[in-house]
Amino acid sequence: MIEIENLTVSRSGAEILKDVSVKFGAGGITALIGPNGAGKSTLLNAIAGLIKPEHGRVTVGGCDMISARPPERASHVALLAQNEHVTARLTVRELVSFGRWTHHHGRPQERDLRMIEEALEAFDLGPLAERRLDALSGGQRQRSFVAMAWAQETPWMLLDEPLSALDPRHVRGIMDRLHELTRPGQGQRSIVIVLHDLSVTARYADRIVAMKDGRLVTSGPRLLTMTGGMLSDLFGTGLAIETVAGRDVVVPS
Repeated sequence: MIEIENLTVSRSGAEILKDVSVKFGAGGITALIGPNGAGKSTLLNAIAGLIKPEHGRVTVGGCDMISARPPERASHVALLAQNEHVTARLTVRELVSFGRWTHHHGRPQERDLRMIEEALEAFDLGPLAERRLDALSGGQRQRSFVAMAWAQETPWMLLDEPLSALDPRHVRGIMDRLHELTRPGQGQRSIVIVLHDLSVTARYADRIVAMKDGRLVTSGPRLLTMTGGMLSDLFGTGLAIETVAGRDVVVPS
């Protein structure tokens, strides 16, 4: 379980998160949604323990992420930030192997090698394993970064806008895989993901955490909390949820 209690974060004298309290259990996909500047990325980084708040508490699986040392935090969450800076000369396999660093610290063992292969397989990257990142399409490259986070083998994956700049085919490919990996069963992961595409949110999210101006607006199961009225208030424009070909989509109202 992730528990956030009375979390306030400031930068340059301005409050980015304002007394945020929310909790949600393991399993499934939790989508962070809200307009630009809502504090979604800051909240994700706070969950990962990378931001020291003015006050408040964040625990993941009972671990206090604010006071925990980096190795302990890395055993609970894998964070994929918006802008990962790596050299384009890396191969896909080399990039994915970075996800195991917190386990082997430069001395990979049999399990590390096995998890790298499983990550490549899980995201259909086997045929691309020896390709350099600069030889990949945007969708293939982003899939490689998500595979790197998956290879870290943490209970929770925190993904900050992993679908940005991807075409619909690659969006669906990544989300289908993430959805499958978060279903009950052996090796199930829990994912918290920042999403801007509300129709993707409606299709894949199990839970919603909605934010605006640094504050929590609402949270809960998607089917109960994600309504046209809530979205209209959240984004300041008319939005409705309609069913098309058996799936919910968000449209202007």
